[in-house]
Amino acid sequence: MKNELTYRAYSKLALCKRACIQYIKASKGLGILEQTIAIINALSFGIVIFATQNLFDVVTNANYSTSFWQLSVPLLVLVAFIIIRQILEGAEEYIFDYLSYKNMSVYMSELQLKLSRISPKNFENSSFLDNLKRAKEFLEYEEFGLFVYSCLRFFTFYLVLFVSVGFYLFNLSPILILVILIAFVPAVLGQIAQIKIFSKLGDENAPLQRQNDYYKKAIIDKAFFKETRLLGGFNYFYKLFSSTLTEINKNTYKTDKKAFLIRALLSTVSFVGLGASFFILFSEVITGEISIGAFAAVFASLSQIFSIVEQLLTRFSKGIKRIGNLENYYRLLDTHELDGEEQGPNFDLGVRATDTSFTYFGKNEAAIKNITIEIKKGETLAIVGENGAGKTTLVRLLTAIYTPDDNGGIVKVGGLDTKTTNPSSILEEISGVFQNFQNYKMTMQDNVSISDTKNPVNQKKIEISLKEADFNAKNITFDTMLSSEFGGVELSGGQWQRLAIARGLYKTNQFIILDEPTSAIDPIEEQKMYNQFKELSKNKIGVIVTHRLGSVKLADKIAVMDKGKLIDIGTHDELLNKCSKYKEMWQAQAEWYKLR
Repeated sequence: MKNELTYRAYSKLALCKRACIQYIKASKGLGILEQTIAIINALSFGIVIFATQNLFDVVTNANYSTSFWQLSVPLLVLVAFIIIRQILEGAEEYIFDYLSYKNMSVYMSELQLKLSRISPKNFENSSFLDNLKRAKEFLEYEEFGLFVYSCLRFFTFYLVLFVSVGFYLFNLSPILILVILIAFVPAVLGQIAQIKIFSKLGDENAPLQRQNDYYKKAIIDKAFFKETRLLGGFNYFYKLFSSTLTEINKNTYKTDKKAFLIRALLSTVSFVGLGASFFILFSEVITGEISIGAFAAVFASLSQIFSIVEQLLTRFSKGIKRIGNLENYYRLLDTHELDGEEQGPNFDLGVRATDTSFTYFGKNEAAIKNITIEIKKGETLAIVGENGAGKTTLVRLLTAIYTPDDNGGIVKVGGLDTKTTNPSSILEEISGVFQNFQNYKMTMQDNVSISDTKNPVNQKKIEISLKEADFNAKNITFDTMLSSEFGGVELSGGQWQRLAIARGLYKTNQFIILDEPTSAIDPIEEQKMYNQFKELSKNKIGVIVTHRLGSVKLADKIAVMDKGKLIDIGTHDELLNKCSKYKEMWQAQAEWYKLR
């Protein structure tokens, strides 16, 4: 099995190149237009300097024979190019603002599609979740667009501007361009030195930020609010929220302090360079080596040049802060995707796990250990065990959501090896209702039909599914919004549970699972629901996962799990006679169901 977290190593330049290509592709023609405008804008800056020199030379050399037109033309040319520059800058800024917001939605969509194509077990990995958190913030705050804009602008604006202006200055005085270069080379090197500290900051703050978001959710989110207030947990979560926020700010302050000291040094170097440049200009105009027009033009533009360089260094500094997030974003995009052959399972062949083991990321001990089990078509299997026994993990393996460890045996679903078959093709005809089902804030019709989005909504089928799930609610139609937040109604816990069951029944299936779905239903209703499930799973493969044993007698066979191992399998009566663990669980729960 391939390593899902394999990441191709990129140099910083290669990261910029990849990001720029992605930006241009997403921007289509507008991206190229934006950079073309940047090139023209850079060239116009040099033209403005030359036009300024020409104007001052004409004025200083003017005499009584100089006509008004001879003086006006250089002025009009200068004004025209200044106006053109302003228009170009405005157009460039407008296009960037438009593309930044537009492309952000494109990148976010690409990321969501990527997440749908990778193994679900990545979401059990805290490092992966930290990376995902950083990547989402990187896109949502439009930092990706700002980073790429800075990279592209370096080549299309700054480089063209410095080459054209540098050529002009070099022709005036070679020493002048040398002083400017010497002044800013250390500044660039200093900015590069910040890469490591800002990458480290991102790594330190990512897990803290996830914790902080969770504590904030525990304080204000609707799902937590009632219990947090009722049990007096507000102050507890507030302290956790404050402590993680303090730690984040502490890490950020330490990093920003280091960056500030570097920037202070850069500003000092820039100030000395600017002063030296002015001195050289003044000396050469006194000695007559350059004209007054050239002096005036360069003097007027030199502060702008240094300002542009400062702007470049600022963008470079911010880009350095973002380089770690960019690398992290591409790490996610390079995560190994689920692959394999696309072929439909033949459920006549049943489902079989052979000597199967599975270990979660970061865990030394396997959650499932050397399990061999088979479910034939038409059979209903109940998987029982205490919390943490590995029941849900086993179901995820039997449904191809997870695949076994590299040396962890084989799982075949409908005759297909889950390691070599694309899981999407196996999941086509598998349906289920799980313990942590979702209460979608959508209409009732959407809540049911969401389990089969590839086909048109079948309202007749929805009605049948709701009836089979024994869903009853007055004054609720297909178009009723099931959320008070959006002007709709709220369902009870039991109603939501039956709606989730209807959702599972709506999807065409040959393999159906009920994974701990009865927590909001009393024992009588639970018995009724399992009897319905037994009827619905006829001629199919059915699996019930539960730690409540009142209704497992209806299953054709019962698998007993403990600490990740399958310790016994058989009918209810067989297990009572031969499996002490099952007998112990049964006797402990018998009073619930009045079975003694």
